[in-house]
Amino acid sequence: MIDPARGRRLWGLAGYVGISLAILILALLPLAPGRVGWPGPDLLTALTLAWVLRRPEQVPVLVIAALALTADVLLMRPIGLGAVILVVGSEAARLREHRWREQRFLVEWLGVGTLMGLMMLADRVLRTILAVPQTLAPMPPLGQDLLRLIATVAAYPLVVWLARTLVGLRRAAPGETEPV
Repeated sequence: MIDPARGRRLWGLAGYVGISLAILILALLPLAPGRVGWPGPDLLTALTLAWVLRRPEQVPVLVIAALALTADVLLMRPIGLGAVILVVGSEAARLREHRWREQRFLVEWLGVGTLMGLMMLADRVLRTILAVPQTLAPMPPLGQDLLRLIATVAAYPLVVWLARTLVGLRRAAPGETEPV
């Protein structure tokens, strides 16, 4: 028989992976071919940060890295760059999870928004420093990156609400989580 804590951890991991893969599949669908519109939110980043801040033991860093690397490949971004940035960002959030646990959601939202802004800045700086060829993976204009950041930060409360409503993802009570 499986330990109940381990079972919850495995179900949480399966839920995170399943939702993340669904997000990637939706990102690949041609919903409006030929039409260039506003950039949408980065739902994988929002979901990862929401999950790490609520149940850090359910999302190991290797799973986050594998899903982010898969997203880089499927969405034709510089391979590994987005994965590294998401891993570093999620680990920064994981280190602050115990401090944000007792805070109001507004404080968490502000912190996550700041972290997402730093992640976007790191992406732009690293692409410039590493001189990623523009023919293979063109860097979006700054305005488009800022609109995506605003959309992602604005979508974060909805992602948290949907994860809580549909999957039952809630904050861990003090002492309820196990060390990762």
